[in-house]
Amino acid sequence: MTNQPKSSKAMHYSLWSVQIVLAASLMWAAWMKLVQPIDQLASMWPWAGQVPIALVKFTGVVDLIGALGLIMPSLFQIRPKLTPVAAVALVGLMLCAGLFHVMRGEASAIGVNSMFAILAAFVAWGRLKKAPIAPRYK
Repeated sequence: MTNQPKSSKAMHYSLWSVQIVLAASLMWAAWMKLVQPIDQLASMWPWAGQVPIALVKFTGVVDLIGALGLIMPSLFQIRPKLTPVAAVALVGLMLCAGLFHVMRGEASAIGVNSMFAILAAFVAWGRLKKAPIAPRYK
């Protein structure tokens, strides 16, 4: 990374910042869905008390996998091309979550889902086109 132009370094730092924010948000959501009792979770997210518990737990696992996928491949440089794949999958997840909330008439959640989808799309674009992380060993 030392021979890269300044703009490329800035892009790497920007992408890492967004990846960390997204991953931290997903980890928090996963923790809430997997650990909190459903009645407490439903007081914050009413939908959690109105769908099967298995769906809430499943979405928690998906959030956890998404968080790990945004960080781990690039951090450890083991199959770093999986990071943009995780970001694209996160865009899909947020589109599905947005559709779920639209169908339920929960307009306030759509903004959060849209923001996460835009940030994930930035990570996917950046890691695919502008600042991919090259593996250490070829």
